[in-house]
Amino acid sequence: MTGTFISFEGPDGAGKTSALKAITAALTPQLGDRLTVTREPGGNPISESIRAIILDRANTAMDYRTEALLYAAARRQHLAETILPALKAGNLVLCDRYVDSSVAYQGAGRQIGETAVAQMNEFATDGLLPALTIYFDVPAEVGLQRIQAHRDPQKVDRLDVEKTAFHDRVRAAYLRLQQAHPDRIKLVDATQTPDQVVTAALALIKHSAGDYFTTGN
Repeated sequence: MTGTFISFEGPDGAGKTSALKAITAALTPQLGDRLTVTREPGGNPISESIRAIILDRANTAMDYRTEALLYAAARRQHLAETILPALKAGNLVLCDRYVDSSVAYQGAGRQIGETAVAQMNEFATDGLLPALTIYFDVPAEVGLQRIQAHRDPQKVDRLDVEKTAFHDRVRAAYLRLQQAHPDRIKLVDATQTPDQVVTAALALIKHSAGDYFTTGN
């Protein structure tokens, strides 16, 4: 593989998806079709179909391990159909969520075991991790306040309606992951202004994937 894989992570309401949109707008004029932007769960028709099942608020009977397995299945298809071909083509791949989300949300948030979920996803991904993970950090209560204030009620999903304690566990797991993997996972303070957050994230991307921004490339 000759491309570079970067993931975006964070608790609900951290603003990472909005930051990714702004970053995409900033990088597209320079990189064109060498930039691949995708998301999890999703990124292709099969994975998007699994996403719809996972996040449907009507699916209240879903077992937590079922949920974790569905995320891993969607991730495997996303990797095989979307991410790996883009990396083989030499693209810079920016992905909204990846394995760390499952470890934080299902492993810690759902309390089914961070190690067990990590092992499940190691099998699903054949051990592939991003070169860089940008973690957008925000306290759970701040993220939930943002969701309540700004998100379309029709787009509030099964995870958004969890109690604060769930989101506290998710954030704590992310911080543990960042401390355990400081070379890969870089923290951005998402309580800053949107412009400051985007500037910080862009700096990390350009440092990690500098070859894409060299004159003449």
